Amino acid sequence: MYKKFLITRYARSNAYKILLFLVVLLLLPILFCVSLSIGSAVISVSDVILVLSGGEVDERFVRIILNIRLPQSIAALLAGAGLSISGAVMQGVLRNPLCSPFTLGISNAAAFGAALTLLIFGGKIIAQDNTMTNLGLSQSVVAGGAFLLSIFTCAIILLLNRLSGSRAETIILLGVAFSSLFTAGLMFMQYVADESRLAAIVYWTFGDTARGTWHTITILAICTIPISIYFVSQSWNYNSLSFGEETAQSLGVPVRRVQLVTMILSAFLTAVLVSLLGVIGFVGLVVPHLSRLIVGSDYRFLLPFSLVFGGFLLLFADTAARVMLAPRILPVSILTAFVGAPIFISLLVGRRGRVL
Repeated sequence: MYKKFLITRYARSNAYKILLFLVVLLLLPILFCVSLSIGSAVISVSDVILVLSGGEVDERFVRIILNIRLPQSIAALLAGAGLSISGAVMQGVLRNPLCSPFTLGISNAAAFGAALTLLIFGGKIIAQDNTMTNLGLSQSVVAGGAFLLSIFTCAIILLLNRLSGSRAETIILLGVAFSSLFTAGLMFMQYVADESRLAAIVYWTFGDTARGTWHTITILAICTIPISIYFVSQSWNYNSLSFGEETAQSLGVPVRRVQLVTMILSAFLTAVLVSLLGVIGFVGLVVPHLSRLIVGSDYRFLLPFSLVFGGFLLLFADTAARVMLAPRILPVSILTAFVGAPIFISLLVGRRGRVL
């Protein structure tokens, strides 16, 4: 009788988590349409739907939605999803709830790599309508510089963490040290750069989905979707790792391979996001914690929910940032930093100083 009760309770718990996932998934198209309608030029939701469905509407609305707002909103969705699931899997494989691409210094390393590439190889830039239309350097080259620095930093952090005995607090302290190092490097490059390169460096280090273009979101989708599918497919392995490496090995999990592949893919995804959109902090740290409070720590539910919830929250933040200082557009990274830090502090205080 008690066993039947436990099975029923477990099934109800899973059904509740699935229901929450579906609720966020259903709210996402509504928020998406609202996001497309809000801006310096207000467009009704009905006109947005007409544009997306190919109906007849004012040509100005078509250009605004298809050329500006639609790429920006899709970029916000993909960036939020990618950063959130990267943070969730990092916390899983390293068994540290403070891990994220931002706190480990991987985001700053990618920004430093992009800035260093621009400083050495970059040309002049042309500013137009609050976006940069010509960097004089291909995005793939800048992304390559960001990727190399982020992978190098990830490898060094993992190596030093292993040499120090894989203590939970060590990897966070290493992340703080590398973040400070790369921040200092960025400040030095900004100091010695000429006017055009300084503008390019500032442009790339600011996290702003407004620079999203159809080319940008194509790259983001190609990277984010398959990597996210891989992470979700490894949910059972991440669940096993949450009980410790020895337990996971006894269950047949290739611990070293899972950790290495996960960290490389997370670093790669972070590098792509930073090189194309800039540094957007706290999303990869806060969203996994909020998701755990909502659906629990089972990675079968946590990863899909973090993926959708992260995209939802960053799209909401991007929409809010768009209207806060209208007609000027506030970069979404500023808003996520202002909001993310207090939320994370409240999570810590609410747990009596313990995360998770």
